[in-house]
Amino acid sequence: MDSAMDSGMDTNAGIDASAVAAFTAEYGTHLPPIAVVIAAYNEAEGIGEVVASIPAEIDGHECATVVVVDGSDDDTAAVARKAGALVCDVPVNRGQGAALRLGYRLARSGGAAYIVTTDADGQYDPADIPRILAPVLRGEADFVTGSRVLGRQETYDRVRRAGVHVFAWLISRLTGQRITDTSFGMRAMRAHVTGVVELRQPQYQSSELLIGVISRGYRVAEVPATMRLRVAGTTKKGGNLVYGFRYSRVVLGTWWRERRSAPAPAPEPASERDLSAKMK
Repeated sequence: MDSAMDSGMDTNAGIDASAVAAFTAEYGTHLPPIAVVIAAYNEAEGIGEVVASIPAEIDGHECATVVVVDGSDDDTAAVARKAGALVCDVPVNRGQGAALRLGYRLARSGGAAYIVTTDADGQYDPADIPRILAPVLRGEADFVTGSRVLGRQETYDRVRRAGVHVFAWLISRLTGQRITDTSFGMRAMRAHVTGVVELRQPQYQSSELLIGVISRGYRVAEVPATMRLRVAGTTKKGGNLVYGFRYSRVVLGTWWRERRSAPAPAPEPASERDLSAKMK
């Protein structure tokens, strides 16, 4: 079992190293202060519109959109490039969690001080990005997540609506911090946070990241945001029962792991402190 796990880790490390090398060769080693990271798998129908609608500048600071294409077999990479994204095209489909981890690594290694995430399917409104990032830029929070409960959601799926409240209650009870929406995909954070929190999940990483930042004592906030209907494609996360079971497993497994081993938060890099001071 251990040798199989080690082999899988080695394979993933090799895939990541090759992807980082290819990305760096194409785009260089410098990114602007804000990186918007998107994981995309077979999203050619909608990714262009999503990328084109992301602001090029927020509060006077340049943004770059980094799209990690997770083993797509359609034109996702080409469409994202045409729309203006920096594209990391990974030949193997490993799941949204692996793609986001790679995107975080690219952003950090490129010198970005802040990372924003959104999805490739158009369900999140890019107009919400500046509002979600604002508390981080002001130095009031280390991690901010949007909330459809505080804001607005357009889904008609009553089971999904109920699930949002159930998981919010569960994670709030487990972590001791009130959260209204645990799986909202548009988030903003200090870049260094993504290098400290332990991230393992190939899918459903939203709860793993949220529980990790809370467990390590980072300042977490929520702001109202909008959850729209998909503009194209279909969900990759399965039906409600499958999604609920797998999401529950990630929540409970991450909480138990963090409860046993979470250290204190790492100090903020000097470069981020300096940038935050300039923004105040």
